[in-house]
Amino acid sequence: MKILRFADLAAQGLAKGKRVFIRADLNVPQDDAGRITEDTRIRASVPCIRMALDAGAAVMVTSHLGRPTEGAFKPEDSLAPVAARLAELLGREVPLKSNWVDGVDVAPGQVVLLENCRVNKGEKKNDETLSRTMAALCDIFVHDAFGTAHRAEASTYGIAQFAPVACAGPLLAAEIDAITKALANPKRPLVAIVAGSKVSTKLTILQSLAAKVDGLVVGGGIANTFMLAAGLKIGKSLAEPDLVDQAKAVIEAMKARGAEVPIPVDVVCAKTFAADAPATVKAATDVADDDLILDIGPKTAQLLAAKLLAAGTIVWNGPVGVFEFDAFAKGTETIARAIAQSSAFSIAGGGDTLAAIAKYGIEKDVGYISTGGGAFLEVLEGKTLPAFEVLQRRAQG
Repeated sequence: MKILRFADLAAQGLAKGKRVFIRADLNVPQDDAGRITEDTRIRASVPCIRMALDAGAAVMVTSHLGRPTEGAFKPEDSLAPVAARLAELLGREVPLKSNWVDGVDVAPGQVVLLENCRVNKGEKKNDETLSRTMAALCDIFVHDAFGTAHRAEASTYGIAQFAPVACAGPLLAAEIDAITKALANPKRPLVAIVAGSKVSTKLTILQSLAAKVDGLVVGGGIANTFMLAAGLKIGKSLAEPDLVDQAKAVIEAMKARGAEVPIPVDVVCAKTFAADAPATVKAATDVADDDLILDIGPKTAQLLAAKLLAAGTIVWNGPVGVFEFDAFAKGTETIARAIAQSSAFSIAGGGDTLAAIAKYGIEKDVGYISTGGGAFLEVLEGKTLPAFEVLQRRAQG
């Protein structure tokens, strides 16, 4: 994917003295008192900001936070806690600017944080007047918010259309490189793990991947629907019987290419959905009418682990069982450890997936951990993200 990269512009001295507008993703969780409870996104945005400051630019940074009402700013919408945390991480003052659309006073070597961009009227609808006004604030627009790359909004798309220069920040560039490596030019076999409660929310992803991957591992409630498609009984487990035909079509599409969707040979069942429910391992053919399938069984886990260890590329989205309950976490743990041990290039994304990676402490053993939930899923669906499209277009002049 041909895009301009801010790292290249900075290295060539092209950002010195320039007004640089960075769209970051600083949308962090907060408690009821407004305190930040998890700052991964803020820490991930720091390299781009430092790069701009080191290059001698006048730096403006903005982000959305929460879901404010456009044109109606409330104290809880403020990026003030983010500004305080950024100041700690950067070791310098980070002034917070309100009502910034019509002008920002910032000198080379300085950084300011521009208040919640979603409060601006026209932001979500990608209003052209707002986009042009924001573009006039800068010489270089830097998109570094992969978590918003699937949305065409004024601060993510419109400004990129009209800014004198539009480029990708290091975080967005790393996502593009990882996605390209995993899906556009994968080392084979390419194995994808797609898990979740419903086939309906991931059906287009499954259909898109069925045309690309060598192995498609399904997990969670999705696996139960595929077990129904394979003629197995699943008791009272979560499933979508009305999507069995679509599941069959995915299995057939894979089979036609000499690829496969491995169906569980054993499962872990319980009678109730509870952390303390007694767990029973059963053959996939022995599930009782009152059973709930809450995890893959040990034989299935080992078969899948062997496929992951032999893979060239792994794409992981979703735990394969109810890993929050220890009795039903062994399948996800086995998968996670196999990915960690595999020599394959691995890319993982999605909130539950990141939680599993953190639970088993394998962050350093995953090739790339994606920062965007919805954006990552849309890439897996085969969609071209608006941010990628506009940056590619601008790179062509």
